[in-house]
Amino acid sequence: MKKERFIPAAILLAAVQMHGGAQTRALTLTLEHAIEIAADSSLEAFRAKNLYLAGYWQYRTYRASRLPGLTLRLTPAQYYRDITRRYDSAEDIDVYRRQQSFYASGGLEVTQNFDLFGGTFFLQSDMGYMRNFGATAYTQFTSIPVRIGYSQSLLGYNPFRWERKIEPLKYEKAKKELIGNLENVSETVTGFFFDLAMAQTEYDMARDNVSSTDTLYRTGEQRYRIASITRADLMTLKLDAVNARNTLQNAEIALRRAMFSLASCLHFDRHTQIRLLLPDRPGELAVSVDEALRHARENNPQFLALRQQTLEAEQRVDRTGKEARFDATISASVGFNQAAATLRDAYRNPLQQDMLSVSVSVPLVDWGVRKGRHNIARNELNVTQISARQTEISIEEDVIMTVGDFNVQQNLIASAEEALALARTAHTETVQRFMIGKADISSLTLSLQRRQEAQRNYVAALRNYWISYFKIRRLTLYDFALRRPLSTQFDLAGQTFILRRDKSIIE
Repeated sequence: MKKERFIPAAILLAAVQMHGGAQTRALTLTLEHAIEIAADSSLEAFRAKNLYLAGYWQYRTYRASRLPGLTLRLTPAQYYRDITRRYDSAEDIDVYRRQQSFYASGGLEVTQNFDLFGGTFFLQSDMGYMRNFGATAYTQFTSIPVRIGYSQSLLGYNPFRWERKIEPLKYEKAKKELIGNLENVSETVTGFFFDLAMAQTEYDMARDNVSSTDTLYRTGEQRYRIASITRADLMTLKLDAVNARNTLQNAEIALRRAMFSLASCLHFDRHTQIRLLLPDRPGELAVSVDEALRHARENNPQFLALRQQTLEAEQRVDRTGKEARFDATISASVGFNQAAATLRDAYRNPLQQDMLSVSVSVPLVDWGVRKGRHNIARNELNVTQISARQTEISIEEDVIMTVGDFNVQQNLIASAEEALALARTAHTETVQRFMIGKADISSLTLSLQRRQEAQRNYVAALRNYWISYFKIRRLTLYDFALRRPLSTQFDLAGQTFILRRDKSIIE
């Protein structure tokens, strides 16, 4: 099967020829080049790429949260000058005393989340400084050289376990949504391409019709002079010439509208003049329904979105169910600490520091609030599962119908091409027979109408074929021409991604 030489969008745009001054430029586009430009430069493609980058950075954030974190806490200066109440043990009374003091502290903490149980390990080191001014001035340092500990909720909700299930799925969905959105761009630009192709066809036929009707009218005048045709036939020929000019004007308006729509889709200047080259009849491509359904279930991001929604609903059921009972939290740590008048002494002979904390929260009376939240979450899970199944059925039906349309369109293109060739031959022969007086006006008009209808049917058949082709690719994210998933074209390096679009079967 022939392949068109691939031309990058940047090179194609650089090769645009300028006509009619700086305000107007003209270029010739094939379907493949239009799709490549749209994937590179259209606003919809730009939106799709930025949506992917949002998902990419969300996944990067999740991955970073699984790594150890290092935190520096500093209080460089804290100064107090006030009057405070103190207890005088000698007099056994409370008295007000003036206080003036300065504090500073700092510390390092390393934390590591433990996904299995939903807790957090921590390693800390702290140092503090205090200076009191006044009659009883003194200086003191305090240190915690090292302290290691662990804290977590017992019998409670573990968010880390759910994140391990949901976040990688969300990122995989974001990648496939990018590819699917770019395939949607291909489908959209194909529609605009063939809208312009149809308008271009109508305009070309209208222009040819003007020339043909003018020629036929002049021939009719000559034949009328020799009484070969009636005056009514001559007026019919003149009416055809007038109608042809009116049709040409309307076709020109429709052509400008279609051209503006395609230029906007490709993010071109609105003054760009576009001339299209229609793709030839494509080669045979067999797509089976069962294969398309299998690839859709494996690759379509909508199936991943449904799975994500189900997991998030199950997550809410788990959280509300455990919150409805009771919660117990444990925190334990072991380390060393010391206090002294000098910084050096604050790190000498540290004393062991042990801390253990267990807290329990038991809802006694909440009037069914927690139970109600859990029941709501369970009902929402049921609704999500039912909706997911309905959506799956709808997607599968769309795949089945699109594959059926695609297979039918392959046969229709061959029939439309044959009909167009026959209509052109019949019209040419009818015109020749009319010129020598062997065909009447009705036969001439009928042959013209058949040729124009055959031309429209051919363009429409091409449009329906390529729309169905790109819709199948969007629904399955699979290249049936090269027999591989579209995700194999995806490459990621840092925050920059490259979508390598292989040559399609467009000839």
